[in-house]
Amino acid sequence: MSATRTYDATRARVEGYFDRTATQVWDRLTSDAPVSRVRATVRAGRDRMRGVMLSRLPSDLRGMRVLDAGCGTGAKTAALAAQGATVVAVDISPKLLAIASDRLDPAHAGRVTFAAADMFDADLGNFDAVVAQDSMIYYGAPELAERLNALAPRAGQVVFSLAPRTPLLMTMFWAGKAFPRADRSPAMVPHAAADLGPRLDGTLTEVERVTSGFYISTCLELAP
Repeated sequence: MSATRTYDATRARVEGYFDRTATQVWDRLTSDAPVSRVRATVRAGRDRMRGVMLSRLPSDLRGMRVLDAGCGTGAKTAALAAQGATVVAVDISPKLLAIASDRLDPAHAGRVTFAAADMFDADLGNFDAVVAQDSMIYYGAPELAERLNALAPRAGQVVFSLAPRTPLLMTMFWAGKAFPRADRSPAMVPHAAADLGPRLDGTLTEVERVTSGFYISTCLELAP
């Protein structure tokens, strides 16, 4: 199967999970509502990773157009808008976009455009920066590299996170199979930056790894 067909098939599974199966799960996870111990580690890890990714961008984003690729329920979108960016917040789940829109401070609404679309869609235009937190973790290296190589020329920098290929992660991943299905998302694909980097046209830098219980992810940055 070609990289394009593989990507499309995986995207369809991810869309089904987030828009039809787990909307309430992610609404709760990304709020301050009480959650299970497993989800609490994921929440803490995601909060930490969001901070790491935002730290790669200037603190003053006025005049910058930023793509929040796979914005989910919008925590990063809100932070980018608060820092002055013009934000295009994209997700394949209209239900998650609705939550993100509802949570956005009305004072910043004029700087944000929400779109139910593929995060790699060229019709979204060009950007000063792209941030993609854990939205690319379900794709294999061939299809991911194909999409990133097409995206990078439209962005000054691409900051994204992937699951690292480590013995610890693989142990945790297989152990996670024993948890109730409600605690499980579509299967992630671990990557080693050293293997993915040569497939990319730009320079891939490993920024920081965040580990929090059942959450483990690495922040990467792709530059021309």
